[in-house]
Amino acid sequence: MSVKILEGINLGQKINTRWLWRNLSFSLHAGESLGLVGATGTGKSVLLRAIAHLNLPLEGEIIYQNKSLSSWHIPSYRSQVIYLHQRSVMFEGTVEDNLKLVYGLGIHKQHSYDVTKIDHLLDLFERPSSFLGQSASNLSGGETQIVALIRALQLEPTVLLLDECSASLDGKSTNQVEQAIALWRRENPQRACIWTSHDNNQITRVTEKQLIIENGK
Repeated sequence: MSVKILEGINLGQKINTRWLWRNLSFSLHAGESLGLVGATGTGKSVLLRAIAHLNLPLEGEIIYQNKSLSSWHIPSYRSQVIYLHQRSVMFEGTVEDNLKLVYGLGIHKQHSYDVTKIDHLLDLFERPSSFLGQSASNLSGGETQIVALIRALQLEPTVLLLDECSASLDGKSTNQVEQAIALWRRENPQRACIWTSHDNNQITRVTEKQLIIENGK
């Protein structure tokens, strides 16, 4: 049986006086892809943000690699568990500037920008090398999502938290995203991911198990 790498135990979160969910537990094993399923407003994105240590749950505990999040050095944790928002932030400069920027963070100082790796990722999305010189401020919503994914994949994380990561893409680009993430998982059997999507058919395609959130449970 594969190793459990991430789990939530009896999690609870509320907005004002309304509980989004309570006594929520899940586990994510190496090699797995987990889908979060529920109607709008059930707190799927809130759960991903909690796992990313952006909005901590009011109740319960999140454990990564057998260690509570409260015991982790959070920059180190976030270098291994990367959250991709539907509307990822791009900084001033070119696409390449945005890809290189993460290596200025102390937690990634042992790594360096790898042109060969980036060229391979660009090939997956059928983007020429000249795409790197494009101004980040001129990217479409879909192109921004692709750059954000490339920026994450180059860091070779262990877990990806995918929050509507292809919502702005057409069918062809969505397929490229799904294939790129599938390839990332195949390259290392320890890798795993959690998806949210407005498209239930996509969840069926890209995940092996689902956590259904409804009625606050």
